[in-house]
Amino acid sequence: MSWAGSVFQIRPNFYQLMARQAAGVATRKINWGILSTANIGLEKVIPAIQNSASSNVLGIASRNAERAAQAAKDLGIQKTYASYEALIADPEIDAIYNPLPNDMHVDWTIAAAKAGKHVLCEKPIGLNAQDAERLRSCPKDVMVTEAFMVRYHPQWLRLREMVRSGELGQVRAIQAAFSYFNDDKNNIRNRPENGGGAMMDIGCYPITAGRFLFETEPLRVTALIERDPQFKTDRTASVVADFGGGRQLSFVVSTQLCPYQTLNVFGTKARAEVMIPYNAPAGEETVVIVDHGESFDGSMAGCEVIPPCDQYTEQAEQFAQAILTQTPLPHGIEDSIASMRVLDAIFASEVQQKWVNV
Repeated sequence: MSWAGSVFQIRPNFYQLMARQAAGVATRKINWGILSTANIGLEKVIPAIQNSASSNVLGIASRNAERAAQAAKDLGIQKTYASYEALIADPEIDAIYNPLPNDMHVDWTIAAAKAGKHVLCEKPIGLNAQDAERLRSCPKDVMVTEAFMVRYHPQWLRLREMVRSGELGQVRAIQAAFSYFNDDKNNIRNRPENGGGAMMDIGCYPITAGRFLFETEPLRVTALIERDPQFKTDRTASVVADFGGGRQLSFVVSTQLCPYQTLNVFGTKARAEVMIPYNAPAGEETVVIVDHGESFDGSMAGCEVIPPCDQYTEQAEQFAQAILTQTPLPHGIEDSIASMRVLDAIFASEVQQKWVNV
């Protein structure tokens, strides 16, 4: 199979315009504090924040002082704290990255926000919509946003541009899949009490894709969910979401199937597919396939090459710029609550075995 390739030149978007507005105005960097030594932070997010031109990772906290010290040494972080409270109380910290377990997200995000810190919180932002609604108690002068890094990657921005511009015709269907294999009983993703399971860990990404690309909320959902007999977590789920007007999102996610991911957008004129939609490799080109259906095997499809970036660095930079310019990001607390409502409806559909309104 061969594709006629073209390089997509990134056009100015909300975030880039915001950054340009800040040029020459912002004279300092945002000081970040990292709330815990979670692997995602150590391996991906902290190095990415350190590569953000507007960011400085000043401190890291752990309930284990030795782990905090080792992480700081490994990553070149200046300060360590033996408690989350100590980090939050530090007046030098401007923003918090919260990668704690899902059941701890809301409590510690509220605590940080009430201490005057802006918060980038890992997804999902809570255990359910009621849990997430507690975030409304956060002070209005601090920014709280959910860390869906995919929304900052140029390949997702390009895909939404295709939808908005009509390049694909009328977009009526989005199909997605996301899976990996993990049957480790000690892994937090396999603990329902901590918010584990496929929907909470990875099902939120296709949901975000539907909401991001259709730019509206689903009206109703139906789901088929199979649970692990030992862990009691949802290990495989198939979901259909009705966005109204003939628009639908369908996806499969699993924590116990072979690793795979895709995002397909179908319009009346063409189909667009992001090859690595969720774990886009940092510093490497990515590809968006555009297929007008000239051959069933896709051999006549073209592709757009998206220049290299690190979506975690893009996320950190844009969050920092939002703070420096006092320009709220488009995805705040209410957006996160809306996302959790979709997850709630999916689990309600599992129990009721029927369509459930969101």
